[in-house]
Amino acid sequence: MTLRLPAPDGSLRDYRPGGRALTLAPGGPPLASRRVFSAAHVVADPLADTGPDDPAAVDWDATLAFRRHLWGHGLAVAEAMDTAQRGMGLDWAGAKELIRRSAAEARAVGGGLACGVGTDQLGPGPHTLAEVTAAYEEQLAFVEGCGAQAVLMASRALAAAAQGPEDYLKVYGSLLRQAAEPVILHWLGPMFDPHLDGYWGEADLDAATESFLAVLAEHPDKVDGIKVSLLDAEREIALRGRLPVGVRCYTGDDFHYPELIAGDDQGFSHALLGVFDPLAPFAAEAVRALDTGDAERFRSLLDPTTPLARHLFAQPTRFYKTGVVLLAWLGGHQSHFTMVGGLHSARSLPHLARAYELADTLGLFPDPGLAEARMSALLHVHGVPR
Repeated sequence: MTLRLPAPDGSLRDYRPGGRALTLAPGGPPLASRRVFSAAHVVADPLADTGPDDPAAVDWDATLAFRRHLWGHGLAVAEAMDTAQRGMGLDWAGAKELIRRSAAEARAVGGGLACGVGTDQLGPGPHTLAEVTAAYEEQLAFVEGCGAQAVLMASRALAAAAQGPEDYLKVYGSLLRQAAEPVILHWLGPMFDPHLDGYWGEADLDAATESFLAVLAEHPDKVDGIKVSLLDAEREIALRGRLPVGVRCYTGDDFHYPELIAGDDQGFSHALLGVFDPLAPFAAEAVRALDTGDAERFRSLLDPTTPLARHLFAQPTRFYKTGVVLLAWLGGHQSHFTMVGGLHSARSLPHLARAYELADTLGLFPDPGLAEARMSALLHVHGVPR
């Protein structure tokens, strides 16, 4: 079959799918040289009678099945974070249920799990620092009570309430003192969430880095690692070189992950990435190559995936989740292309068509015929003639 794919200028062009199927199967030895998290998406319930302002309706069976897929490839799961539409359709009540269910599933299968801790149960602001701290504390207690590692996510409420770096030091210091186990600190840049501009109390990124490092310096024993999502490889490399001994750097850079994970003579990054939701088989196979010292194979597996990653995370970056869910549907991991809060409409048809083409070229789909048929149906629904 030849598909007629729309271009950004509105024209149509013929594309003949390559038909190359994914050959990277689950299983294999545990990943050893890097700790690798996939930030996983949630699967919406397409039959729920909900509106954009209603609580999320989640298909729990399909959502947990996708986590088993990630664990099956050897990746750990980063739960209830940005990729799961946290703050973009999934509220705290929904996140709590997601964390509870995923924690139980992780225990059952022996899968690695870290869960997002934020302040999104707070209503519209303004809020005091004490209220922000209390909201963080509630979520931290819940995540740790479920037996999961905590990821202290950046807080929109804290960004609005803080008057400067000292307020971040106060809030995070209080949380780290209370944490039962070492946590992951998450620095999410404004390209992922515009409400987080000026986080750590500084608009200048160099000054913000110093504020961030000050938090680490006071509590290095309570920090397992940091996740940096600034899409700036040079800044990440410089920052990871200044981390206290024993504190990991988890790259959140969905543009430069192959070189950051591979590293150099001065060090490397572990990974906590939304792009490893669709790319889990490639990520796992690549890291296993690193485990054997085969850096060339690692790069040969991951370097070709970067055009797809850069496309999915193109501006406005925060809508990358739409492409992630499209690929899950095309790949047969769920039965529909529907998202919480109607976010499946957040990207244009030309954007989705290009995502399909790049994924097909990679050989990402276990069943290329299914992916082709589903992409054809999506095009037809949007009025593209067959």
